Amino acid sequence: MSNLTSVVQQLKKERDQLQGRIEQLNEALKALTSTSGVRRQGFAQPSRRRRTMSVAARKRIAAAQRARWAKWKSTHRTK
Repeated sequence: MSNLTSVVQQLKKERDQLQGRIEQLNEALKALTSTSGVRRQGFAQPSRRRRTMSVAARKRIAAAQRARWAKWKSTHRTK
């Protein structure tokens, strides 16, 4: 039973060390993002206008997906 107790104590010690390291990393990230003007949410680019897909392209994609589903269904039939 003492072996289990020592394992638990060791795990708690490691957890505390890792929490301290995470706090250090968070502080470093906070310092870097506040000085460089980078947004806190991440390094995302400004939103751009989404491209529209042609009707023909949508039909090709739909047909390809239907073919994939048909192939999958034919191999996974359980009767």
